[in-house]
Amino acid sequence: MAKRKVDFENRCFQKRWEAEYLFVNIENKAMCLVCGGNVAVLKEYNMRRHYETKHRDSYKNLNIQQKLKVVEEFKVRLMSQQHMFRKAQNEAAVKASFIVAEEIAKSARPFTEGEFLKHCMIKVCEVLCPDQKQAFLNVSLSRNTVADRICELATDLQVQLIEKGKGFIAYSLAVVENADITGTAQLAIFIRGVDSRLCVTEELLDIKSMHGTSTGKDIFEAVSKCVNDMKLPWDKLIGLATDGAPSMCGEKSGLVGRMREKMKSENCTGELTAYHCIIHLETLCSKTLKMEHVMSTVTQTVNFIRAKGLNHYQFKSFLEEIHSELGDLPYHTEMQWLNQEKMLNRFFELRKEICQFMESKGKGCTALWDEKWLCELAFLCDITKHLTALNLQLQGRDRVIMDMYGAVKAFQFKLRLWETQMQHGNLSHFPCCQTITNQVSSAVFLDAHFANKLNALQMEFARRFVDFEEQKFNFGLLSNPFAVEVAKAPINIQMELIELQCSSTFKAKYDSVGPAQFTTFIPETMPQLHLQAARMLCMFGSTYLCEQLFSVMKVNKSVHRSLLTDAQLHSILRVSTAQNLTSNLNELAGKTRCQTSGSNDPGFNNSHIPLSS
Repeated sequence: MAKRKVDFENRCFQKRWEAEYLFVNIENKAMCLVCGGNVAVLKEYNMRRHYETKHRDSYKNLNIQQKLKVVEEFKVRLMSQQHMFRKAQNEAAVKASFIVAEEIAKSARPFTEGEFLKHCMIKVCEVLCPDQKQAFLNVSLSRNTVADRICELATDLQVQLIEKGKGFIAYSLAVVENADITGTAQLAIFIRGVDSRLCVTEELLDIKSMHGTSTGKDIFEAVSKCVNDMKLPWDKLIGLATDGAPSMCGEKSGLVGRMREKMKSENCTGELTAYHCIIHLETLCSKTLKMEHVMSTVTQTVNFIRAKGLNHYQFKSFLEEIHSELGDLPYHTEMQWLNQEKMLNRFFELRKEICQFMESKGKGCTALWDEKWLCELAFLCDITKHLTALNLQLQGRDRVIMDMYGAVKAFQFKLRLWETQMQHGNLSHFPCCQTITNQVSSAVFLDAHFANKLNALQMEFARRFVDFEEQKFNFGLLSNPFAVEVAKAPINIQMELIELQCSSTFKAKYDSVGPAQFTTFIPETMPQLHLQAARMLCMFGSTYLCEQLFSVMKVNKSVHRSLLTDAQLHSILRVSTAQNLTSNLNELAGKTRCQTSGSNDPGFNNSHIPLSS
């Protein structure tokens, strides 16, 4: 489009027009200080006409000095308005950068992803809302900015946790150590705290990089420093969950022993209750089945098929040729024994096809034709499925220790039932075993071999979970206080327990909300019961949160991001694992300076409004 004639005239704003017509020059445009209106063309006639038709009656009695004073007052007011507008724009841009940085941390993306996201947003903006492009340009998402934003978010969450910790009447810790991609041992410390309202908070307390040795003494010093730095009282510490490593659970030189000595030196009246992770205990119990001879054959066969690309391709082609309804054979993972369920089941379902394929490759698998071995494979598939179901029940956040142990007790009762049924040849709960009953001798499953394995598994569960069994009364006191014998309860809670059991109001509340929610209704007027509930609610049943954090750590600090510093890694992990806490984005945006590198549009700027000297 051709430019108008006035665009070539290079008209300039004259200083005298400010006092004469109450106009000011902003970005080479004349704006009325009174009403904020603009004139189409920078000509004196236009400004005079605007002033005479709209504002002359209000200012006609003022002399030139008075008008100048009015102009200065209007300028100050306009500068204030522009400053507020600019501040709001800057805070919005900073808040947007915090939001994007938080999402980058939670999705385990590299810091440089911010620049790519900004580029994409600007491209989208050019299509959907081109007039808002400058707002997107003002959002700083450079690598350093994203790293700084994540660090600020983590610091804010830590400050919130310290403040929240002041209200805890009981708390427990979960501590596990694992190495990152560079071999540096990272110590994860989670806290589960309960306040006076019996509300539970589960968060990452801290993560410590253990450069050098990681003995029980080193771990204790790191945990002790963390507790002190977070201003947590030692007398409120109730429980400690670990992964059972010697440096953790040693009664003298391990973390547990040193923590108990520390609590004694702090004159704490309560005893620290230390637990081995329930999920880890279940995995250890499963080893008592002693089915390595079955697993080794399965592993060798699966690896032969999957390890070489040609064999794997030929096996899939073979399944297609025989029109098999089953899919491919999953790869075997030794690290996750309980997650072998899918691989074992698929191997069992494809056992005939695998036999044919192995024979075609000159690798005859004699075990698959052995009647006893085939029965053991079927049994292993079924029991692994049951163990995996229990494992899934025990996983997750915000799990109450009584419920977790309840799932374990239920599994122990199931084992007793299965043992009895197996002795009588009842395979109702073992579908794979049922599948092959018509292919093998009926006497195989009547033999005491499999019933003995179930009995051994049951005994192993009872042996390893003895620490939890000792807390059975305390668990029952919280899950159903109306069924507890008062005489067996601790003396300090007996009177309150009688009052609770005799209250029709509390009984009705228990019946309406159930055990899980009833604990929050125990009043502070029953201080001993209230504290007992807090002590049980705050206890960790597993170190699931620590293991989950290490999974996130391995995704973030991988071979492609091995140069992440400890501080950066810790900030990412705190932000990405936060559950009960949320960042104060508005507060952070308000006190953070906006970085508008790459911005070409000055927008409103105070320098365009000259003040008289």
